[in-house]
Amino acid sequence: MNRPCTHDRSITRLGVVSFLNARPLIEGLGARSDLALLEAVPARLGGMLAEGMLDAALVPVIDLARAGGRWARVSDACIGSDGPTLTVRVFARVPPERIEVLHADTDSHTSVVLARLIWRHVYGRLPVVVPLEGSTSSDDREAVLLIGDKVVTSAPRGFAVELDLGEAWKRWTGLPFVFAVWAAPAGGEPAGLAEALELARDRGVARAAEIAREQGPARGWPAGLAEEYLIRRLIYRLTPAALAGLDRYLALAAEAGWIGTASSTVP
Repeated sequence: MNRPCTHDRSITRLGVVSFLNARPLIEGLGARSDLALLEAVPARLGGMLAEGMLDAALVPVIDLARAGGRWARVSDACIGSDGPTLTVRVFARVPPERIEVLHADTDSHTSVVLARLIWRHVYGRLPVVVPLEGSTSSDDREAVLLIGDKVVTSAPRGFAVELDLGEAWKRWTGLPFVFAVWAAPAGGEPAGLAEALELARDRGVARAAEIAREQGPARGWPAGLAEEYLIRRLIYRLTPAALAGLDRYLALAAEAGWIGTASSTVP
């Protein structure tokens, strides 16, 4: 049930991914008096949108599919990759084809399903997926999936194998991968929002190097690596190829029965 909405309706509440990768998508939006930006991890934003806490949000694509038509995509802005991502990785102590249990970052929904698809179709097995809790740096978990800045700034130690899921998807399908898109309640998109989001994205992409230097080190990133990440690792527009990759992912997820009621922890 949606909570009563008592906010100032002249202000559009935007849910924004709290990681470095979203900074180019919101360039200049924070200065607008008609917008309020609320940050959260990707897995939380869909719930906030469903609860009426937000008017639009940058949601995991699997959450948009699971909304069953209650939400609609807004604009052609996205967070995606056309190869390695740097920040969506599985760390393992055994070869991928031997992993039996995958401890998954609860900040993620899209990436958990992506991992399941890769293991099913590429490695011919389906590890048990359980929520990741606590430290991963010194325990004996055989494999963990992590997303976001922490993959770079607090990478776990002691794992012999690292697998970038964006790279694995590209190698498997030949297509880009889309992790998140802007969405709003169907039929309730704030007027002018799509144009505002696309203009913000265009400004941010043009200033990606400056954004990396300004915000990367403050988040624990080496400036040069942050610049490479925002400029060369990520894509921010739903091109025909990116849409084909998104359609392929959702079709595979639906075929596997993984589009349905979302879990609050690991889907």
